[in-house]
Amino acid sequence: MSYILVVDDEKDIRDLISQILFEEGHTVKLAQNSTTAIDYINREEPDLIVLDIWLKDSEMDGIEILKSVKQNNPLCPVVVISGHGNIEIAVAAVKQGAYDFIEKPFNTDQLLLVIDRALETSRLRKEVFSLQNKEINESKMVGGTGAFKILKQKLDKLLKSNGRVLISGPSGSGKEIAARYIHQHSQRANNRFLTVACASIQSEKMEELLFGQEIEGKISPGLFERAHGGTLFFDEVAELPIGTQAKILRVLVDQVFTRVGGKNIVRVNCRIISSTSKDLANEIESGKFKEELFHRFNVVPIRIPSLEERIPDIPLLSAHFIEWLARNEGLPNKKLTESAVRKLQNMSWPGNIRQLKNTIERALILGSSKTVVNADDIFEFVGTEKSNSQSNVMDFNSELFVEKSLRSAREEFERAYLKFQISKFGGNVSKTASYVGMERSALHRKMKLLNIESTLKDK
Repeated sequence: MSYILVVDDEKDIRDLISQILFEEGHTVKLAQNSTTAIDYINREEPDLIVLDIWLKDSEMDGIEILKSVKQNNPLCPVVVISGHGNIEIAVAAVKQGAYDFIEKPFNTDQLLLVIDRALETSRLRKEVFSLQNKEINESKMVGGTGAFKILKQKLDKLLKSNGRVLISGPSGSGKEIAARYIHQHSQRANNRFLTVACASIQSEKMEELLFGQEIEGKISPGLFERAHGGTLFFDEVAELPIGTQAKILRVLVDQVFTRVGGKNIVRVNCRIISSTSKDLANEIESGKFKEELFHRFNVVPIRIPSLEERIPDIPLLSAHFIEWLARNEGLPNKKLTESAVRKLQNMSWPGNIRQLKNTIERALILGSSKTVVNADDIFEFVGTEKSNSQSNVMDFNSELFVEKSLRSAREEFERAYLKFQISKFGGNVSKTASYVGMERSALHRKMKLLNIESTLKDK
């Protein structure tokens, strides 16, 4: 359960609350003054504090302790109790960040209800805080090349404005990372960043998703409403249905719209950032994209360089991905060897930063060492190494994978992976099985399951 600190100068009250909470399965510590309370808090942050306002023989009263807790442990909920309850004390406590105020003598059920709600609220806040930190880490701009520095300078100029931004660049180059960076460092950072995945949403569902629904008085808000005060990111804007484009144009011009099936005017204030990997001039010429909408989106154009233009950044980017994957996905935090770095820098990167991240993730999962990523741990894919002439390699950007289910794609990967390892070890069963971490009999069974023609030699 939870660790709860009870701070009260009256022993009977401390013991009563302790007994109530202990019977609910909580771990409880007791403090009769501010010195003991602060000492407990500094040793281990409680999940919740029950705090009396008036503390005899204490250096700090309850309000002062509350201020200290909220300054140093802002996510820790505090439930304030007092035998001298009045509206002024309650207001003062809540203003200083207390979750709730309970007057003595209190009802046991009331106390437990408030504590349960406070713990649940705290849990949700910590989850949100964790997700926000994860998003900030995901949107971290990493690099040191001239191309990167020019990009970073342009992005930094956008942080204090609300101007619309159109981010162009090849697929996988980090357009959404740039959009998140703008949002996370802007005045809208405390509000939502929502993404419209234009290429993956069915055209008949697009308007409902963007504008919401209003049926028989029941309202389902869309992304525009949900992003109010924050940022709405249109990913691959060239894929927007032509019919929806006119309605989006109205929102950009007037900042108003009506929900699908509704009549009421809805006003919205959100920053619009969009991205494209296509040439929108060609899309306009072919009639697939409205020119006026393009001009509305394209207030500030930003171009993201390809990874080929940032080859010297590969070591920094790789180290960043390793750290991120270790922290957020539980993968081993390995170091890249010099040979691994050279191999990465010698590859071509049609999938750009996204492809590099995937390559690093596979190396962390499949690598033989527990501490380092070696050159042999980095898969060679079709067209990804500049001097590559091998035939037993894979293209993870091809339809072979993107058009398959996860199970089928995994089988294709395992098949190609085992073929590659078998070839690398010249068909030696012991070496192949040892390297891939399987028993020889299990390797034979896996090959049979994947319909791999046996070329193994039982050495």
